[in-house]
Amino acid sequence: MKKHYTNARLILPNEAQPIEGSLIVDGDRIASVGPAAAGEADEQIDCKGRILAPGIVDLGVFAIDKPACHFGGITRAALMPDQSPVLDLPAMIRHNAVDGKPDFWSHPIAAATKGLAGKQLAEIGLMKRSGANAVATGRQWIADSGLMLKLLQYCRSLDLPLIVHSEDAGLTGSAVATNGETATRLGLASATAAAEAVSIARDIALVRETGAHVHFRQVTTEAGLDLIRAAKSEHLPVTCGITPAHLLLSDIAIHDFRTFTRLSPPLRSDDDRLACITAVKDGTIDAIASGHDPRGAEDKRLPYAEAAPGMAGAETLLTLSLTLVRDGTISIGRLFELLSANPARILGVEAGLLQAGYEADFILVDEDSPWQVNTRKMAAAADNTPFGGLPVQGRVTAIYKGGKAY
Repeated sequence: MKKHYTNARLILPNEAQPIEGSLIVDGDRIASVGPAAAGEADEQIDCKGRILAPGIVDLGVFAIDKPACHFGGITRAALMPDQSPVLDLPAMIRHNAVDGKPDFWSHPIAAATKGLAGKQLAEIGLMKRSGANAVATGRQWIADSGLMLKLLQYCRSLDLPLIVHSEDAGLTGSAVATNGETATRLGLASATAAAEAVSIARDIALVRETGAHVHFRQVTTEAGLDLIRAAKSEHLPVTCGITPAHLLLSDIAIHDFRTFTRLSPPLRSDDDRLACITAVKDGTIDAIASGHDPRGAEDKRLPYAEAAPGMAGAETLLTLSLTLVRDGTISIGRLFELLSANPARILGVEAGLLQAGYEADFILVDEDSPWQVNTRKMAAAADNTPFGGLPVQGRVTAIYKGGKAY
């Protein structure tokens, strides 16, 4: 069945601003898109002048939370291996790959080591055959450089990206905050922000040795971003991401011990936050992801130092990221490179672009629609967002997966 979506403002590849036009879907694929898209169709849908954008590909969630993802315009998500049980076996990859279908696709990421313990490589080749598009170290950094070298060599031979967490555990220890005035005043265990740069420097050296693609899931410091920028100038195969929380909040947000601001990596200084915004603008950062990690009261209603890190970010990913567009930091075309095109490219899936032949995953967005983040009404499995009560703009009015409305 062919459907023709008319009267739309299209987010097209290599275009900074929306282009007026239409899109034709044939089955579950995009048949034609652009200002002159035309052809016979069984049904016409009027987009009423709204933005028609590629569905968001969320690179690195810790739970498949379909209601929250649908609310936020996410049509695919890469599921981190930190599950129970850990995604370190082919059967676990196959099982989680069907979670959410048909209206939402999960792309489970293979655990780099057995049990994510950082001691012994997992059966990565078998997990790739079972559908894994990437490998990840999970919430932890692999301290054993010899093991990391072998892992990168293995990933290079299998043509799989490795997604890493970048904090040297020997420096962070049991810290829950970044060194600085706020942590000192609150009496919280803190660690130097250099823990990030140290881990990135080691991994870049091993990328230079192996040629493997490493995606640094969250880079949150100026020093870390400088290393990524230098590596890219060498044309090394490195990419990096960030969450809206680290772009919009600094460590000042933890001043009242609110555990919803307990994140991993922790919130940084305002100088680092501003450096992250610059890195989004100059292209150093490749992806913005939600870091979606819904945590219940048993994990968050605790003293700050005892609370689990993580935030429910899926349903606020788009609206918070649109702040960068309204502030003039980036264009809306660049925003959907960060939210959709680049994450899909890193995962190696034909999605994230409004382009003929690609999966018909797209969303309609009213970029000016005002609303307020209300923790009592969130679609997520838990309400642990540091943005509760924040007035925001921009929401998804329709979501399409494989050409079908959901």
